[in-house]
Amino acid sequence: MSPSTTPAHLPVLPRPRRPWRRWALAALLLALLGTGTVYYRHQRQLNRYVRHTWATLTSRYLTGHEKTPLLAGYSVHGIDVSAYQGTIDWPEVARHRVRFAFIKASEGATLRDARFARNWEQARAAGILSGAYHYFQPNRDGAVQAALFIKLVPLAPGDLPPVLDVEATRFHDVAELRREVRQWLELVQAHYGVQPILYSNYGFYRHYLAGHFDDFPLWLAHYEVARPT
Repeated sequence: MSPSTTPAHLPVLPRPRRPWRRWALAALLLALLGTGTVYYRHQRQLNRYVRHTWATLTSRYLTGHEKTPLLAGYSVHGIDVSAYQGTIDWPEVARHRVRFAFIKASEGATLRDARFARNWEQARAAGILSGAYHYFQPNRDGAVQAALFIKLVPLAPGDLPPVLDVEATRFHDVAELRREVRQWLELVQAHYGVQPILYSNYGFYRHYLAGHFDDFPLWLAHYEVARPT
């Protein structure tokens, strides 16, 4: 997964007794989700194309030499992170106009992202709207993977929907993969009361998932492509 930029209508968990306008911006939060990333809802193609001018933000708030591409012409920017990025200075992230973050929580049936709890707490403390994602491991029970995510992620009203990252190719049977993915999505939806987002890359989605998950929002990575087709 990587940072991105495409307008979309994205639901957030309802916040009781607060004006909905305060959270209207959340409907645009997938306005930045990776180089060439395209977000579809119900597999709808985008009906307009935008030429992007890239600006590069040197991420001094990350360890190492990470760089985050920002797209000019958009007012809402976000990132996704995991333990791979090391220690993150979240107040500095907020000062660089990053409005939201998707944070890795878990992987497979047993793996917990070592920095999830810290990232989750500090991103929210910095005023960054947050969501969590799970990296799906094929050939592992979807219900067990969903239970791990649910155990780790305390979504609250106003948080972004859960995301399931499905792109690992080492699976034995595609029908079984689809069953386990759907089981994860449905269990997580039942628990949190909001539809999870299915994330994949274009090639994987086209070969293995297309047409089977049209009832869930789709976040599709299509790298190095300026115009979706």
